[in-house]
Amino acid sequence: MKTSLLFRFGWGFCLVMVLVGCGPKAYETKGLVRELKEDGKTAVIQHDKIPGYMEAMTMSFEVRDTNELSHVKQGDTVAFRLLVTEKDGWIDRVRVLSNAPSESVALADTNAAPIMNIVPNVPPLDVGELVPDYTLTNELGRVFRLSEFRGKALAITFIFTRCPFPTFCPRMTDHFKAVQKALKSDAAAPKNWHLLSLSFDPAFDTPSMLRTYGKARNNDPERWNLATGDMTQVASLAQHFGLYFSRTSLPSAQNHNLRTVVLDPSGRVHKVHIGNDWTPEELTADIVEAAKKLAPL
Repeated sequence: MKTSLLFRFGWGFCLVMVLVGCGPKAYETKGLVRELKEDGKTAVIQHDKIPGYMEAMTMSFEVRDTNELSHVKQGDTVAFRLLVTEKDGWIDRVRVLSNAPSESVALADTNAAPIMNIVPNVPPLDVGELVPDYTLTNELGRVFRLSEFRGKALAITFIFTRCPFPTFCPRMTDHFKAVQKALKSDAAAPKNWHLLSLSFDPAFDTPSMLRTYGKARNNDPERWNLATGDMTQVASLAQHFGLYFSRTSLPSAQNHNLRTVVLDPSGRVHKVHIGNDWTPEELTADIVEAAKKLAPL
């Protein structure tokens, strides 16, 4: 009887702990609404530092209920709750603390430094077009050029390691980890492929930092490099595919969208994934397809 009671108590306690552990962590914060997306569920907010979780940043946040943003305008200062699980994150309890400034004040603010910086004379690249040969530095401190990957399918995504929000840079990294594992373990997969996670925070993401970040995620430098480089090189490469970000090293000014690109063995664009909805299985299939293309002699 005692054994049975202990078993029941222990099982019940474990179940409670599992259920508690599955719940999202909640953080209260506030910030300035920089942009409201047309989907009605996404707000770009320049938020305060969240102690114990995130530095002050400018991030895109989604709501589960579009009514949360129905009363919000661009320029409003809002308070909200940030909910985060291991793989997901969203906001709720959005309330306006102060309304957007008057039109005259808003116009006066147009001379302020832009959130995004655009490199001039960088053309958008479509599928089939050749990517210029940029110079970067990987996590081992080695300087390399994109052309060194000719003959291989090359998948590129853009991150910065200080980004903690699970649906942004951590998701891109987790997906690359899964793709590396899938391709390395598949005996039938092509061998001419490589992954490249490119940081646009070079002041913080030094080769040493990238090496530590990569090791924690089991990157194999023979198959998956983490790299960064001169901001003009990084920003230009990203801008070809419609990815923009602040060119400052401060997280509080970072605001970026997401792009993941697959190049074929000739260095031409094979596929561009916009946002974070793609899966490791989809990217793996894209890489396999691209790898089978023959590079020109």
